[in-house]
Amino acid sequence: MWNLRRLSCLFVLLSCFSVTTQALNNATTKWLTLHGHAPLVIARGGFSGLLPDSSYDAYIMALETSLPNAIIWCDVQLTKDGVGICFPDLKLDNASDIDFYFKNKKSKYLVNGVPTQGWFSTDYNFKDLAPVTLKQGVYSRTSRFDGTQQSILTVQDVVNQVKPPGLWLNIQHDNFFGQHNLSMRSYIISLSRSVLINYISSPEVNFLRSILSQLNSRVTKLVFRFLGQNDVEPSTNQTYGSLLKNLTFIKTFASGILVPKSFIWPVDNSLYLQPYTSLVLDAHKEGLQIFASEFANDVPFAYNYSYDPTSEYLSFVDNGNFSVDGVLSDFPVTPSAAIDCFTHLDKNDKSREKLLIITSEGASGDYPGCTDLAYTKAASDGADVLDCPVQMTKDGIPFCLGSINLIDKTTVFRSPFTNIASTVPELNITNGIVTFNLTWDEINSLKPEITNPWLEFRLYRNPKARNEGNFVSLVDFLTYAKNATTVSGVMISIENAAYLANQGFGVTDAVREALRNAGYNNQTAKKVMIQSKDSSVLKEFKKNRYELVYRVADDISDIESSTISEIKSFASSVILTKNSVFPSESKFLVGKTNVVEKLHSSNLSVYVQRFNNEFVSQAWDFFSDSSVEINNYFVGAGIDGVITDFPRTAARYRRNRCLRYKVPPLYFSLVSPGVLLQFMSRQSLPPAEAPSPILTESDVVEPPLPPVAKITPTARNESTANAAHTSPIGQSSVVAGVFTCCLTILLADLVIF
Repeated sequence: MWNLRRLSCLFVLLSCFSVTTQALNNATTKWLTLHGHAPLVIARGGFSGLLPDSSYDAYIMALETSLPNAIIWCDVQLTKDGVGICFPDLKLDNASDIDFYFKNKKSKYLVNGVPTQGWFSTDYNFKDLAPVTLKQGVYSRTSRFDGTQQSILTVQDVVNQVKPPGLWLNIQHDNFFGQHNLSMRSYIISLSRSVLINYISSPEVNFLRSILSQLNSRVTKLVFRFLGQNDVEPSTNQTYGSLLKNLTFIKTFASGILVPKSFIWPVDNSLYLQPYTSLVLDAHKEGLQIFASEFANDVPFAYNYSYDPTSEYLSFVDNGNFSVDGVLSDFPVTPSAAIDCFTHLDKNDKSREKLLIITSEGASGDYPGCTDLAYTKAASDGADVLDCPVQMTKDGIPFCLGSINLIDKTTVFRSPFTNIASTVPELNITNGIVTFNLTWDEINSLKPEITNPWLEFRLYRNPKARNEGNFVSLVDFLTYAKNATTVSGVMISIENAAYLANQGFGVTDAVREALRNAGYNNQTAKKVMIQSKDSSVLKEFKKNRYELVYRVADDISDIESSTISEIKSFASSVILTKNSVFPSESKFLVGKTNVVEKLHSSNLSVYVQRFNNEFVSQAWDFFSDSSVEINNYFVGAGIDGVITDFPRTAARYRRNRCLRYKVPPLYFSLVSPGVLLQFMSRQSLPPAEAPSPILTESDVVEPPLPPVAKITPTARNESTANAAHTSPIGQSSVVAGVFTCCLTILLADLVIF
């Protein structure tokens, strides 16, 4: 079992409890809650998003990662001998190994009129449960913390051992326990004489009425919990949807309500937000506090939030119209940081730190990458540098696309061009259609396709915009970026240059000419970065005054001094993978390399790619929170910039007020790689993996690019003649106005915030 001292090692802190006064600096702000105080964070079963629900470890971690006034939530069940235990479900087999110890004691009871089978607490005295241990009850979450002898805790255990600053008891099934001759009412009244209970919630009207006169309302607040709109409340025989329309009645026995978050911000069947309801304002008008439930970082929520859990919390506590009085979360670290660090920020607030935000194909997490919509969204979201991965068309026009294989990023496989699919071994392409197989006009007859990198987990990006936006030529891209006042520079990515040269395409010459024609050679206002994993490409640009960025494509564990010297001879910056900074095994951090420090010591800037908001892209140590991940790479590893599909998340992180605190609050402190492994049983440890290789000088040194082959451009000339007044690297008159109108389309598409 973890103890406070050991668990605090999760974070690199100057002082574990120095946060008490500092973290509440934001508490003086006037909030739109009922009483004008900051919303509460209620940790459901502790930190149940990572550790077994209602375990000692989960409760302690919740306190170690949350606001100082966080409330600990306990779902109370009664044993056969009337002992109150904290357990997330009426059925003990859902989150414990009781079925191992009592194999033949499965029971069948009516629960709210529904026949239900399982192992119920009412069949066992508390001492019978001594060998039973808790386990993760949500199968999509890691089970590696199971088997660590986390015993079932009584409510008294939680109070005495965890010592929570606030306690919330949820009584979900009073009727069920009554059918088994157990009185939850008597238990709660007796407990209240020795334990300070801050909140008691229940979805049963009669239970709350029965204890109303027995408790001090100034000490213990009663909260009516709403279930599904069509579910029937057993005491009144009314649906919860009907009761929701009669808050005056609720006020007669409760001081607050707890509702699913969809009651406040409904979502449609496609998982997009609908306009918010008046429920929060109605509850406050009635004098009721309102708490929202069902928050978790590791489940899909409305696409409007772009898989960013902080954005979701902010829509409930800082939207300018209302604020809920508290949120019930499986990941209390995220609402804690949202409330203290990210609320009441203005989009125009100056960044507090010099973290460079570089896009990955624009805002490709929200729109098809490298389209006008992706770029305008990225600029609007606060990106510093827009990137363009350059590809070549058959008629020699350079344009922006994230892959040389059109199948990866376009609808070409649903077009008449499927008959020209081929295998290109030099590019590791099997049955693909490369960009230089089609002319610019032919490519524009296709539609872009949004990338879903986590499709295996059924995580989709903005389906409504799956094929929206227009392809962008390199000149169009450069022109837009030059005129975008919020953008400080561009990054041009060049790959496969040697292969293209052998096919008759001089991509480096095309890029150099496009930059010159767009006026980038005679200006200093916009930074120009040339990026490639090929040193031979970067050496082609050494005579230009551009920032040359060498991308280390593979994970590395270290880098030799001679390698750094070689890189420094042709580049001033390096791009690393995330695993080259924080290596992981089975998504658990196992250490931190010194690669960033070594590169910095040679005055090489370090950027890291690629940051996604989807929780499956992050190590478990980052709590399924993209802001926690960015914080650890920036503050913990000292990187100079992030390359991200979601620039809005990084831009908001850069403005958050917790960056200016002298001592970081607990929920904004750095994780210590490898600590989570210490709290697994030996048999649950992830299998050890071979370390990544060391980057050597021979990995970097390359021969010069070959000369561009002279290939008869018969088909190319025919296509060029039919192009819409377009020079080989010029700007099409058809495309010229694209960026002008796409901002209007973007604003129409971006609902809610």
